[in-house]
Amino acid sequence: MRSVRARAALGATLVVAVALVAAGLAVLLVLRANLIDQADLQAEVAAREAAGQLATGTPYEDVELDDEEDHPVQVTDEEDRVVIVSKDLRAVTGTGASGVTPVPSASAGATPSPGDDDDGDDDADDDGDGDDDPGRPGRGEVSSDDPDFSDGTATVGRTTADYRFAAVEATTPDGVTLTVYAGAPLAAEQEAVNTVRGAMLTGLPLLLVVVAGVTWLVTRRALRPVEGIRREMAAITASEDLARRVPEPGSRDEIAALARTTNETLTVLEASVERQRRFVADASHELRSPIASLRTQLEVAEAHPELLDLPGAVADTVRLQMLAADLLLLARLDAGEKPGSATVELGALVREEVSQRTGDRIPVAVEVPEGGAFEVNGSRGQLSRVIGNLLDNAQRHADASVAVSVAADGRGVRVEVRDDGAGVPEEERERIFERFVRLDDARSRDDGGAGLGLAIARDVASRHGGTLTVHRAAEGGAAFRLWLPRPS
Repeated sequence: MRSVRARAALGATLVVAVALVAAGLAVLLVLRANLIDQADLQAEVAAREAAGQLATGTPYEDVELDDEEDHPVQVTDEEDRVVIVSKDLRAVTGTGASGVTPVPSASAGATPSPGDDDDGDDDADDDGDGDDDPGRPGRGEVSSDDPDFSDGTATVGRTTADYRFAAVEATTPDGVTLTVYAGAPLAAEQEAVNTVRGAMLTGLPLLLVVVAGVTWLVTRRALRPVEGIRREMAAITASEDLARRVPEPGSRDEIAALARTTNETLTVLEASVERQRRFVADASHELRSPIASLRTQLEVAEAHPELLDLPGAVADTVRLQMLAADLLLLARLDAGEKPGSATVELGALVREEVSQRTGDRIPVAVEVPEGGAFEVNGSRGQLSRVIGNLLDNAQRHADASVAVSVAADGRGVRVEVRDDGAGVPEEERERIFERFVRLDDARSRDDGGAGLGLAIARDVASRHGGTLTVHRAAEGGAAFRLWLPRPS
């Protein structure tokens, strides 16, 4: 059951089995109810027919019972004594009485003969109803209420079967209340239900086997591309060749989307790994130069102490320290370090950063409106690093002026650092934010830096939800615009 195909086939089979069983039970119940309703109708018709004859004063022995084999009839009086039974009825259950032998009754319903009149007056109105016919004292009635139905058995001749009995009350002209029980056979209902049940029990397993097989085959065909993706991913993992891609099926389903997403992930992963490799190589190259220079100075100083270039050694050490700090910050940013949620006032931060730059070759002009509120959320240390890197870059390229301004910009705050240098060519305005990129290859490493300052600045701005772009300044040089959102 670890296979998706097996689980899908089992799940589909169980769902279909439950649905078919429920539908089958519903069909059987509806079929049985309909057939029983038909039997009830037949039994009620037979019972009312017999009750109608009794209500008109027909003597018990003259009551005609049609189709007695299919519709056995039993009539009982008020004391549950059997007064009429169908021909060949040998036993019955489910009615008011189990007897099948009529019992003589004083209210037998027979019409007395003329010789039975004791006073010898043939013309007397003996029943007192104004009718000169002494044999017809009046007319009874058949109950109009819905009959009572019951299940039982009846033995007609030598055959015993299940019946559905209807009980209808009738009142004879003599005022005697009789209950007529008439039955309708349930053999047809039982046969139909058994036939349908047998067909369901035979067809259900076959249908479930078909459902399981079709689900297995369809799932197997649908998952075939997944197996191809898995094999290719295993091969990529084994070979460590991120340039390979998984096959994309021509369909437009979820598996095709999975393949496309997997290839997109591989593309991003390949670019990330390549960027890391290039970063390691560039970092090694950048670190090698100051380390080699520092080692050379130390070796010369060891052999010739009088030739020690102490300021140069300190400069190389400082440069090495700054480069290591930049690399460490980039590593933390790549690892997803959160910028924090402290409130930082950019106007005050810019003034503080400029006030600490006492060794700049060009004084920095600060343009911050008085009384302005330029608050953002983030890391004070990282934002200070961004402003410092932008000022360092401006000092490196400016001819005579460097300026920094802070202003509100829509829903955020804009910090702009400008210089009057040569500016940045339009086609290079995105490339300068890449790591270890220097536009002036002839510039010495000491003057040009390691090419990490602008890359760090943009990464920090992006992680604070802001942007860092470069434009042409009014002074003719470059204008770096840092935009950060205000706290929500």
